[in-house]
Amino acid sequence: MMRRRLRWAPPDPVTDRLVFVGCSRRKRAATRPLQALELYEGGCIPQLRARLGRHPAYSTRLRILSAEHGLLDADTPVLPYDRPLDPDRAAQLQPVVGADLLAEAARDGMPRHLLVVAEPLYLHLLTDLLNVRRLRPELIHIPTHHRWPEAAAVLDEWGWP
Repeated sequence: MMRRRLRWAPPDPVTDRLVFVGCSRRKRAATRPLQALELYEGGCIPQLRARLGRHPAYSTRLRILSAEHGLLDADTPVLPYDRPLDPDRAAQLQPVVGADLLAEAARDGMPRHLLVVAEPLYLHLLTDLLNVRRLRPELIHIPTHHRWPEAAAVLDEWGWP
């Protein structure tokens, strides 16, 4: 399989940025799939939902790192599940998430700025994206959702709603 040469995303205060958050144990009770941004009730997802949920251009730049499903867009339909991320599961998910992120970067360009609000184990899922030669996005890692004000400050600095 031939890989397309990666390039930077065009400079843009929205489309050259990605926000990653870890999934949360708390989820809405549901018998039908809900959009991922609507399903999760824990971590910093409620704050992101309140801040970005009414702004599709921004919420499309949000990715949820799910211990069950791997990489989710904000609007991906998901049923509640109960699965914590552990090192074995992170190792299983990493190649799939990596391939998805590299395919997205090949299509849309490598984001220049990443904000990751997730426990350190979730960073393992981003290994392929973070190890691309020549293209190293600026990474801001906030290792716990309890530091939401720091994440909000980054979004403010970016000019996001």
